[in-house]
Amino acid sequence: MTTLVSRAGAVAAPARQTGRLHREGRAAYLFLTPVLLFFCVFLILPFIFAIVLAFSNWGGFDLGTIQWAGVGNFREVLSFDGSFVKPILVNTLLFAFGSVLLATFGSVLVAYCIDRLSFQGFWRVLYFLPVVATVVAIGNVWKMMYQPAGLINGVLNKLGVNSVGFLSDASYALPSVTVVHAWASIGGAVLILTAGLKAIPEMYYEAAEVDGAGAWHMFWSITLPLLRPALLFVLITQFIGGLQSFALIIVMTGDGGPVNATNVAAFEMYQRAFKFGAWGTASAMAMVLFVIILVITLLQLWIARRRGEETS
Repeated sequence: MTTLVSRAGAVAAPARQTGRLHREGRAAYLFLTPVLLFFCVFLILPFIFAIVLAFSNWGGFDLGTIQWAGVGNFREVLSFDGSFVKPILVNTLLFAFGSVLLATFGSVLVAYCIDRLSFQGFWRVLYFLPVVATVVAIGNVWKMMYQPAGLINGVLNKLGVNSVGFLSDASYALPSVTVVHAWASIGGAVLILTAGLKAIPEMYYEAAEVDGAGAWHMFWSITLPLLRPALLFVLITQFIGGLQSFALIIVMTGDGGPVNATNVAAFEMYQRAFKFGAWGTASAMAMVLFVIILVITLLQLWIARRRGEETS
């Protein structure tokens, strides 16, 4: 009799535990419902609608006017006879790669220096201020500095160099805006990298110092390898931000000029949709840009994982 009772209790215990887990699961989904609704309404549904529009022609507002276009929008966007592939898409990649290289190199250097200075909190706040400032403020300040009578040309003139048309010359416009975007995005990367530097145990540096390693050798052999996770996150987020950026270009150049020299994919999508009402073409451009971002991000993750396996 005792054996039967113990067996019945052993069977009932998992059943009660399963019921409790089901109740907790329902409660968890109930609390998550607002977030899931927000995610579906403002992310999933617009993304699906953008995919539909990429294969359609639509002028906006009236959903009844949507007309199926097949791959016509993609054929127009990816045609070498148009302006999207060249110069717009080329400008976008140059802008993204340039800003990523400058911002990553600058943030690593600044974070490494801050980690060895006093009053580190003050320096981190100081470099984070451009992130807090609005794009309009940053763009207008740098626009004034780039003017022929601005600060930068004033310094060049003092050094005996003629004034440079940073925003009016097609050869200098895109690099000039790229520098501003990289400068404005260094602050966020510095916070992430300084946190990564703080996570590196000091015993590695002490052991390397005992072995006679110099500062450069310790940085190359200890700091950079152990900073790889934070550095990978910075690279991916900086590159995505560079590909999606266009507000700074609007502020500094107005229309992506001169002669489309600073026109990028996000700005062209904005113009096609809101200025010309070609929502289908704009959505096709968005899908092309999405694929480019996805491929480059996966490539970065694959290279980082591969390098991690080789060094492990």
